[in-house]
Amino acid sequence: MLTIKNLSAGYGKVQVLHGIDIEVPKGKVVTLIGSNGAGKTTTMRAVSGMIRPSGGEITLNGKRVEGLESYHVARLGLAHSPEGRRVFATMSVVDNLRLGAFPRYTGARPRGDIEADLERAMELFPRLKERRTQLAGTLSGGEQQMLAMARAVMLNPELVLLDEPSMGLAPILVDEVFKIIARLKGEGVTMLLVEQFAAAALAVADYGYVLENGRISVHGPAEKLRNDPAVKAAYLGGGH
Repeated sequence: MLTIKNLSAGYGKVQVLHGIDIEVPKGKVVTLIGSNGAGKTTTMRAVSGMIRPSGGEITLNGKRVEGLESYHVARLGLAHSPEGRRVFATMSVVDNLRLGAFPRYTGARPRGDIEADLERAMELFPRLKERRTQLAGTLSGGEQQMLAMARAVMLNPELVLLDEPSMGLAPILVDEVFKIIARLKGEGVTMLLVEQFAAAALAVADYGYVLENGRISVHGPAEKLRNDPAVKAAYLGGGH
């Protein structure tokens, strides 16, 4: 599904990623954990075309995508729910969701039944159904995060990138977000998850990678990482 080989990327003269390898098989949830500044968001941005890698290969369903513009990557079926939500504040909840399906409206992706998928997205995120006509900028932080995730699902994607979906949320909403991720997993949605709550991420994921200073330090089945003493000490302490 998604294969990252020897990926290097950064911003200007600052190199953040130093030749990382990641594999995300179809139908699986893979998580990327690490401290702030390790390069997790940079990885997501490189995959979705927000930044241009300085080296390496990114392959989505057998097609090379490194260096492509974001809209080209989206047409190939990759949806990105970015760090910081980035909803369209002056548009309604429903219109934000329709924008998620934009490549389907234009014929760049298989159209399918967009209206049925819109209703499905709001069933998956009931708070959004209650606020379907409300402007996105007036939603709470948790509701905006749900909207960003639902907007990604509206692409009917091959792969979803979830970047820090629990950031800034109250604990009860964090639990709700992870229940939704687990439900999407149960429906066979392929996901690459970057998450500050490493324990929750490893609990829902099939496989995990630990990123340290722009390099993969350890990787393996999620259950194995949860029981790895070094991973536990560095990332799973203090309730995380």
